[in-house]
Amino acid sequence: MDMDLFEYMRTTNMEKESPLAARMRPRTLEEVVGQEHILGKDKLLYRAIKADKVSSVIFYGPPGTGKTTLAKVIANTTSAEFTQINATVAGKKDMEEVVAKAKDIQGMYGKRTILFIDEIHRFNKSQQDYLLPFVEDGTLILIGATTENPYFEVNGALISRSIIFELKPIPMEGVKKLIQTAVEDSERGMGAYNAVIEEDALDFLADLSGGDARHALNAVELGVMTTNRGEDGKIHITLEVAQECIQKRAVRYDKTGDNHYDTVSAFIKSMRGSDPDAAVYYLARMLYAGESVTFIARRIMICAAEDVGNADPNALVVATNASMAVERVGMPEAQIILSQAVSYVACAPKSNAACKAIGAAMETVGRTGNLPIPVHLQDAHYKGAAKLGHGTGYKYAHDYPNHYVKQQYLPYELDGQEFYKPSGNGYEVKIREHMQKIREMC
Repeated sequence: MDMDLFEYMRTTNMEKESPLAARMRPRTLEEVVGQEHILGKDKLLYRAIKADKVSSVIFYGPPGTGKTTLAKVIANTTSAEFTQINATVAGKKDMEEVVAKAKDIQGMYGKRTILFIDEIHRFNKSQQDYLLPFVEDGTLILIGATTENPYFEVNGALISRSIIFELKPIPMEGVKKLIQTAVEDSERGMGAYNAVIEEDALDFLADLSGGDARHALNAVELGVMTTNRGEDGKIHITLEVAQECIQKRAVRYDKTGDNHYDTVSAFIKSMRGSDPDAAVYYLARMLYAGESVTFIARRIMICAAEDVGNADPNALVVATNASMAVERVGMPEAQIILSQAVSYVACAPKSNAACKAIGAAMETVGRTGNLPIPVHLQDAHYKGAAKLGHGTGYKYAHDYPNHYVKQQYLPYELDGQEFYKPSGNGYEVKIREHMQKIREMC
């Protein structure tokens, strides 16, 4: 009994002393800002929470968008037992205790247990496998929260038994509303400090937060706690104060996460699509977030070969030299070198003919195996090869007009097969004309 009282007092004190972002978490669905695509009154999740019929779900989205908040809202509205663990610190023993307690509650009271696992992607496969039978038989209703793509990071069996809801960055107007409420709320916010926030500061913080409510509220709390009162007795959160409290825009970019892959994908597609402005923009986003310059340089080289190819052979030369240069120069000057390479590759004429050629050739080799190489192409120099007739009948191209002579180069079974088909772009126009010209002369 005493332990229960101490636990209650500890929890109460933590709620009072916790950061502003934690204190301002919505307690009901009506207080949630944003996420209308899953929380509209006609949406499945809204109806399920209201009816207390939540099944196993996984909330997936960037930090500060309300994954834990939704779990807390469900905890406040459900008749089921609610328990929470964090995958970064929980072990198998913790899960065994949760399962044992859930079985007892189900047996004694007929109540189900909702288990909320924050950062569920941190659980390894065996930990996730342990939960599976208890989710399957209804002992536990799982609510997982993750910033990583659950289709990559969560056990496929758990995925198949859960509904995945993707949370989006909170719109700027929504973040502004949260900030204003936090400044004025006397019960959970900073209202007791008699603070006011100016409109341009409000816009600045909402914009710079990048849809991360936690990031914005942390800046507000820092501003209120560190700013002296004005002559009118109020704490004024001005634009200058806001700029000091949020030094750098919150860029969502985890080098192993979805946003990394999405940004790299947009970067490559912008170069391929001949949009240098977009390509340089995504380059800046990667550099701003601290992406490796060598990684970026590798992607530029690949794009130069795959998407520009022989339409402008110089693109690969520029990209390769840029790759060597950034390693020698380092940041911040490396960003100039990368920008030059990116803009060159983006503006170059495009052809994927070389890329398609190797793809088709690889497919043919995989399908046909090691077809015999024509005898006249075989090496006649190694011991005994000439006696076997290797190299016999080979025509040396430089002995013929235009340094070209028609003979069988492909295995006979592939006679007439075309792999490289020059496009009508850039330098490949000349390549195509040249090849056509010399073939017609024979």
